[in-house]
Amino acid sequence: MSDRTMAAAETPVADATGSPHVDAGDAGYRKDLKSRHINMIAIGGAIGTGLFLGAGGRMAGAGPSLFIAYAVCGVFAFFVVRALGELVLYRPSSGAFVSYAREFMGEKGAYTAGWLYFLNWSTTAIADITAAATYAHFWAMFSDIPQWVLALIALAVVLTANLISVKYFGEMEFWFAIIKVAALVVFMLIGVFLVVTSHDIGGHTPGLATIGDNGGIFPAGYMPMLLLIQGVVFAYASVELCGVAAGETENPEKIMPRAINSIMWRVGLFYVGSVVLLALLLPYTAYSGDESPFVTVFDKLGIPGAAGVMNLVVLTAALSSLNSGLYSTGRILRSMSMSGSAPKFTGVMNKGGVPYGGILLTAAFGVLGVALNYVMPGDAFELVLNFASIGIIGTWAMIMVCSLLFWHRSKDGRVTRPAYQLPWAPYTQLVTLAFLASVIVLMWLDEGISRTTVNCLPLIAAALVGGWFLVRKRVAATAAARKEL
Repeated sequence: MSDRTMAAAETPVADATGSPHVDAGDAGYRKDLKSRHINMIAIGGAIGTGLFLGAGGRMAGAGPSLFIAYAVCGVFAFFVVRALGELVLYRPSSGAFVSYAREFMGEKGAYTAGWLYFLNWSTTAIADITAAATYAHFWAMFSDIPQWVLALIALAVVLTANLISVKYFGEMEFWFAIIKVAALVVFMLIGVFLVVTSHDIGGHTPGLATIGDNGGIFPAGYMPMLLLIQGVVFAYASVELCGVAAGETENPEKIMPRAINSIMWRVGLFYVGSVVLLALLLPYTAYSGDESPFVTVFDKLGIPGAAGVMNLVVLTAALSSLNSGLYSTGRILRSMSMSGSAPKFTGVMNKGGVPYGGILLTAAFGVLGVALNYVMPGDAFELVLNFASIGIIGTWAMIMVCSLLFWHRSKDGRVTRPAYQLPWAPYTQLVTLAFLASVIVLMWLDEGISRTTVNCLPLIAAALVGGWFLVRKRVAATAAARKEL
């Protein structure tokens, strides 16, 4: 794109919806994502590492009550993505909620939203490569390879594919999502068959007695289930990805509502349904955080190769999440770079329309994750999961605040809400914000890493404030220069 074309793309003009805001970071992208890509990205975003790996340790800690935590968090995740969907139809942008925060909250809001999102995905990238390395150790051929080496290989493979073009990302995520959905469908069909027929699983007979004879739904009480909610929030970390991808697709007003509306039933079927089946198939004490619960079930079934195939699927889930994180942070950082609130190099694009600067910055934090896997391979996943949860909570909160401000402006007649709306506004936004605040409280009530993470909030806030003072002059100069165009 020439400088003249770029300048024209950055000139603020009113669009068909009456929005006077045009995000400079939207210029230069190719509309290469198709309807099938967006639909599968939405599915893939709702099925990630948090279910395939994290559910094992959480089941061991809270028992069958875990399905309640997944259901509750799933409802609020749907509210968040539905609020984002309304904003996307109002004005599609690859900057997504960062662009909306800029419009409704100013540059400070965009800066805060963007860096909280980066905190989310930079730490999630570490969790993903840690999970990938953990899965790989399931096979004997990789058992002698250090975990950090496997983590580095996973990062290198996904990074390479992400840097080529958005079409490669879309295709990669499309097939990742198909594999995950197919595997879960097969697991659920087999699980239902095993329960209905009372088929023996490693010396245990599945059924309702599995729950009743092992302490019921709350074998350790109510508090363990509540304390696990921050980890369950992590399981839904990618639901907002379809909002970011909307900026690189044609006709988002037709594609997005269908993709977002389907998230609710996916949550009920895949998350809640899978956890209920896991609880019926084996006692909750049979699961652990060291292995995917799905692999545990197939391993105890004794079907040759079944556990290995399932492990390959969960490895795919980890790579899919990493793929999504590199994609989305690259677009968010570019939006911030064009306004001056992120390093200039993160706004650079290659010939394929890929903002590789931001992708490489996120990958650099993934390299730190490789080092973390070297120093503390046993605790790396749990440590970064808690920091990722803080980033997710902050991101979701910013989306709901933007949605609330958008609703207020619509009441003043300054903007027009699209036909596709978040239901029960503004109460939905307020209740969701209260829920997110309660998650922070629950994290503090927990012991160990969770409380330590919450205690780090003042440091995160101080880093954000300090960073703003470093970039505020550049942000002001960039805004002034844009007004002169």
